[in-house]
Amino acid sequence: MFDSHLISSKISRRDLCKVAVGSTLSFMLPGFDLKAAEKRGKERRKSIIILWMGGGPSQLETWDPHPGTTIGGPGKAIKTVVPGLQISDMYPLLAEQLDSMSVIRSMVSKEGDHERGTKYLKTGYRPEPTTVYPALGAIITHQAPNPQLEIPQHISMGNTQFPARGGYLGGHLDAFRVPDPGRNIGNMRASVGAPRQERRLENLNVVTQAFRRGRSIQTQKTLHQSTIDRALTMMSSEQLNAFEIEKEPEAVRKAYGDSPFGRGCLVARRLVEQGVHSIEVNLNGWDSHANNYTGHQTQAAILDPAFSSLLTDLKSRDLLDSTIVLCIGEFGRTPKINALDGRDHWPTGFSCIVGGGGLKGNLILGETDPTGKEKKPVDPVRIQDLYSTILQKMQIDYTKELISPIGRPLALSDGTPISRLI
Repeated sequence: MFDSHLISSKISRRDLCKVAVGSTLSFMLPGFDLKAAEKRGKERRKSIIILWMGGGPSQLETWDPHPGTTIGGPGKAIKTVVPGLQISDMYPLLAEQLDSMSVIRSMVSKEGDHERGTKYLKTGYRPEPTTVYPALGAIITHQAPNPQLEIPQHISMGNTQFPARGGYLGGHLDAFRVPDPGRNIGNMRASVGAPRQERRLENLNVVTQAFRRGRSIQTQKTLHQSTIDRALTMMSSEQLNAFEIEKEPEAVRKAYGDSPFGRGCLVARRLVEQGVHSIEVNLNGWDSHANNYTGHQTQAAILDPAFSSLLTDLKSRDLLDSTIVLCIGEFGRTPKINALDGRDHWPTGFSCIVGGGGLKGNLILGETDPTGKEKKPVDPVRIQDLYSTILQKMQIDYTKELISPIGRPLALSDGTPISRLI
């Protein structure tokens, strides 16, 4: 059981921090043995980096090409370091870094709308009016709290219309958002000198104490003082350096690419080194109802260097064994190319890449019909099955039930782990 007042609080965390120090930060402080942050390999506690492909990438122009067929489009396929695995020729750098990773070509969803599909794929539960389900990163943060860190553990980088949320676990588990990673996380330093800042905080304390009189229970529910304290701790923490990439070698920054997504992937690696467990990096722009092929070329020019450099970095720093990397979107694209040279929404038989963190690699799971006539893929995989697999690998009991604010018992995931990946 968790504290019901944390779940039911409707006070905006962002508004609280604006009142406190002019900041928009909000987070639950994780706890982490700081010595563990220096560990490498399998001894290290596990983290996850989710590369979120907003809009739904085409499986045919990414990880499941069918060149030379009626559905294949103008794209070609190239070999990878994984025996028998070919991917789109738009990803030559990634093709050399996919060892230890697996491709699932048979993901299935029952949601073909962007908002509903995103909520389903980020939580493992189909959206419903009575319950807001937590994202995978929020579940991990809730189940593996790390109070010694002074920065958030659940972080989302890059702009996204549907950010990862804490859901019924509470707004304090919403992902801490960094719209422009590697550049400026915003309001992390006081805009005035220390003496004036101290006077402001003293004045705020006077107002806070006056408000508390006769309202002790109400003020506890708002998490007002707790949020201010955490905000101030973060603002003075050296751990904020994890968000900054200026001291990274120029060659490293160049390899990732000077895009919000590329910089986000580099920051993600730095956050993993710091001990952060749940990180999301967003790349929007995949909704290719028109000009699908050229649109995917544009996206690949961003994704290929960033994704491949992230894997290279994690391997070279002995972090991949403790870091699960998942690249996925809310659905795929139709085998049929429409009149605008685009592909429409396709929640059946789309693809993702997953690996690291002790998951078995070099695997190809599922397959799709190269003619496009058969909708159902071979060996379909549901998102809840994938998330049950990930939670189990992160030593979190996916069957554990929590009680929602309306008294409903809900399992962290209602899927079945994928035995081939464990």
